[in-house]
Amino acid sequence: MDSVDLKDELTCSVCLNIFRDPVTLRCGHNFCMECIDGLLGKQDSTRVYKCPVCNKLFSKRPSLERNVTLSSIAQRFLSAKPEQKEEAGIFCTYCIHSSVAAVKSCLLCEASLCEDHLRVHSKSSEHVLSNPTASPEVTKCSIHNEILKYYCSKDKVCICVSCSLVGKHKGHQVDLLPDAAHNMKEQLKDIHESLTKLKDETENKLKFLQDRKTKLSETSAEIKERYRTIIQNIRSQLDLLETQVVSDVSRQEDKASISLSDLIQQLENERDDLSAIIRNIKEICDMTNPLTVLQDGAVFIDEEDTEDKETEEPDIHTVGNFDESLLFEMLHTKISDIAKSINNYLFCHEATGLSLDANTTSGYLCLSKDLKSASCMGYGRKDLTTHAQVLSTKSFSSGRHYWEMENNGTNGWMIGMCYPSIERNGPKSWAGDNNKSWGLRREDNKYSVSHDGQVISLCPNGSVDRVRVYLDYEAGRLSFYELCHPLKHLHTFKTTFTEPLHVVSSVWNQSWLRFRS
Repeated sequence: MDSVDLKDELTCSVCLNIFRDPVTLRCGHNFCMECIDGLLGKQDSTRVYKCPVCNKLFSKRPSLERNVTLSSIAQRFLSAKPEQKEEAGIFCTYCIHSSVAAVKSCLLCEASLCEDHLRVHSKSSEHVLSNPTASPEVTKCSIHNEILKYYCSKDKVCICVSCSLVGKHKGHQVDLLPDAAHNMKEQLKDIHESLTKLKDETENKLKFLQDRKTKLSETSAEIKERYRTIIQNIRSQLDLLETQVVSDVSRQEDKASISLSDLIQQLENERDDLSAIIRNIKEICDMTNPLTVLQDGAVFIDEEDTEDKETEEPDIHTVGNFDESLLFEMLHTKISDIAKSINNYLFCHEATGLSLDANTTSGYLCLSKDLKSASCMGYGRKDLTTHAQVLSTKSFSSGRHYWEMENNGTNGWMIGMCYPSIERNGPKSWAGDNNKSWGLRREDNKYSVSHDGQVISLCPNGSVDRVRVYLDYEAGRLSFYELCHPLKHLHTFKTTFTEPLHVVSSVWNQSWLRFRS
């Protein structure tokens, strides 16, 4: 037997390559273990098994017996012609004396054809031609052994004519394979277009995030430098303030020391003078001559009467005291100036002169005379049919601002911001219940925020009676903080403001709110 005949005997009819780990079916045909196992696996769903060469049917999945002799022969053949190991491709079934590449495969004949055999092959419609395939049998129905010609839309499988007429797909909507393939291509094009658009959007988001990540370190460095400069400026001002305080204390010390020294010297002189007088008086008292006693003693008696009338005793308790009130006032003023300079550096200004507009409230709220606070008249919030809230007279249309609100610690108040065009009556007039207002509320010792009717419960419970509100108009940020130690951030709204903003406040359940200055 020549090498060509031997190669045909050693070629797997599925992959058309030299056997690799050959096995034998009961019908006597040989295949590569991997090839036949894959084909039988595809037939598991129908439980109808057949040999791809002779089409012999098996009632159950046939066992695979390794052909040791054939494996040994195939190994020796490959060793003798190592170039055959790399041989690949699909070859003409009818070119038995040489390996000629196939250009088409006939699904009916289960054969591959070269250019020459294709020209003489039957042109009948039953002989369906396809691109070269190593396993033309997979294009046939595993039940009826007929060519797959239709596509069942209901079960989404390719079927033969018999399947559509008498099989389990009888009565189902079926299309010819080319038509079904065309329809599927159209659907796939839509999916492709949709996925491509989604991919482009994802890539844009990815690029945005990658750019942001790249700029993150730069932004971080800029912020660090900016706040380092602020803190250094604060430190330098505090150093100057410390120097000034120490200098003022030293100045008061020097002044007090001089006063104390003068007074001490004065008292020491007085003490010495008194000692001399006491000695003289004692000497006079020891004299026995009445004339001398009367003449010398009268001088001291006259001087004592004069000193009682003219001498003012100094208050020793007021000498040498420090004027700490002056130091405190100076320290307070300087620290306030430092705080103002920091706010100016950060372009954040304390909102001063805030007051409540009596024309924007109802009879359910009571405003203080200075229009800084609002208190509840005793009505419950749920009982109100008209608005029981009040707006500020001042509005904000630019810049960064902050202010503080003080409450009496009870649970029934709301603070926030709103547009002047907010409704003044009706169920949607409450701050946070419409798209023209943003509010922070506290009820039952719990915080919540709301905008346009969307309520978000916050984790921290209400525990302090002071809240700070921070507004950055251009950035569209409205933030709320609890003024405790450390400062606690409650919530930040992020949006785009389109109108001037007024402070809006509301109280119920015997609560009150007040602007802190």
